[in-house]
Amino acid sequence: MGETRGHLQCPRARGSTVTPRKIWAATQEKITLLEPMVVVAFLAVSVSGFVFLRLASEISERETRAFDTAILRALREPQDLAVPIGPAWLMKAFTDLTSLGGVTVLSIITTLSVIFLFLVRRRITAIFLMLSVLGGWVLSNGLKLGFSRPRPEIVPHLVEVHDLSFPSGHAMLSAVAYLTLGLLLAQTQKSRVLRCYFVGIAIFLTVLVGVSRVYLGVHFPTDVLGGWCAGAAWACLCWLIARRLIPEVERAASQG
Repeated sequence: MGETRGHLQCPRARGSTVTPRKIWAATQEKITLLEPMVVVAFLAVSVSGFVFLRLASEISERETRAFDTAILRALREPQDLAVPIGPAWLMKAFTDLTSLGGVTVLSIITTLSVIFLFLVRRRITAIFLMLSVLGGWVLSNGLKLGFSRPRPEIVPHLVEVHDLSFPSGHAMLSAVAYLTLGLLLAQTQKSRVLRCYFVGIAIFLTVLVGVSRVYLGVHFPTDVLGGWCAGAAWACLCWLIARRLIPEVERAASQG
């Protein structure tokens, strides 16, 4: 009985005692495993959401009119507001670049990316990418209808536009599509350099599209800033969800 009692009183090994040193070591390990991109994504969602809401409030109170007017006028020749500053090729370049944020181009890029993911048997990721971009498109149109801000008439438009102004659909959808795709591609790479490269390219393309909309006079600068914030928040939120759910869903599907 004594031996049995001794056995029951010592179910754990001697080295399994929890000590403050072991707790601190476990905490350090968790901090090390927490990828910097996760922290950045959380910050991006929080900051972008806050800036968008603050910007929307300022626009509704017409507090951004002077800022928008100054920038739009600064990008045109003072003698003729129909002529943008810079050489002729610059307007041609921005006219081409603005198409990168159009529905047609983004639909083609998204479709090709989804097909590629299906071909490499990343079906769950493919479906998630498609739903993320479609969700961003629905959100963009919903925000436009909600705010109903008309297009700027401060300077002549250099390309034809028809819909509402805030937030910029080109800026928001390019952020949604390129950032979501860039973050998902970065997630497949172990090299930090390659992960930063994918995300950097996505940000670069998004910025080019937004700047082109202001240069061409079809959006207020605050429209583009709002589109960037809303698109970045949506893309980073989708990536955080994908990072958590996709591996588990794919694992469950393979086991099933």
